[in-house]
Amino acid sequence: MKKILVPTDFSEQADYALEAASQLARKYDSEIYLLYLLELPEQLIDLNPTSTGSNQVPEAIFFMRKAHEKFEKVKQKEILNGIPVYETVIFKETFNGILEVGKKNDCDLIVMGSHGASGLKEVFIGSNTEKVVRNSDIPVLVIKEKTDILNTNDLVFASDFVPNVKNSFVEATKFAEKIGAKIHLVYINTANKFKTTEQLEKKMNKFLEGVDFKNYTLNVYNAESIEKGILKFSAKMNADLIGISTHGRKGLAHFLNGSISEDLVNHAKTPVITFKIQ
Repeated sequence: MKKILVPTDFSEQADYALEAASQLARKYDSEIYLLYLLELPEQLIDLNPTSTGSNQVPEAIFFMRKAHEKFEKVKQKEILNGIPVYETVIFKETFNGILEVGKKNDCDLIVMGSHGASGLKEVFIGSNTEKVVRNSDIPVLVIKEKTDILNTNDLVFASDFVPNVKNSFVEATKFAEKIGAKIHLVYINTANKFKTTEQLEKKMNKFLEGVDFKNYTLNVYNAESIEKGILKFSAKMNADLIGISTHGRKGLAHFLNGSISEDLVNHAKTPVITFKIQ
């Protein structure tokens, strides 16, 4: 965990993400790459001198300067003392820009804030965060409120225990080891995908063959839907972090879809970390 990318819009939620990133950076001697993406109209960032409109370049420069002024204020925060921080401002569609900067700088973790009180619904449905989560090759840690990420004792990892998820689970165990967390593996048993205890024990044990990590529990939780099951089980375990696997365009569709009721959304302020299925 040597390079941590923190996209920011200078909001309160972005500050929470930066604080979590700074905790990790301080402990693991990491660098932080602060990224601000300016989604300006195309005509404002067209630097072609033959373009019409004389104010295009000055306007773009104005927005760039404003962003750097905000960066300077952020970099003065006490939480960043002694941590190497690099700032980047680019004109790009948000989620594409985040992925590009992460790849260019060889970052190994993205830490993002998530807006609103809609919790997991916001993370998983239609937001820029969801697009990053779905398409990122590196783990994405989503922070919704002020949190002490180093005080993570219990990590719930929800899985369907199919073979191609194993690599992402191994990545989750590496992260859990770093922060000293116990993993609670859970299969959410729903009516339309119901499996017997015997079937699940066999499936889980097969999945865990060859995995060195031993600080885990195995759990089956019955629920009316997978997303509700994850949230209810996480609340039951008093989880500090929820981990899931994602894979490309399908993203979280097989895992989280439909609406989440208000009472469950209130439990969804727990940070979420995602690991790409390779």
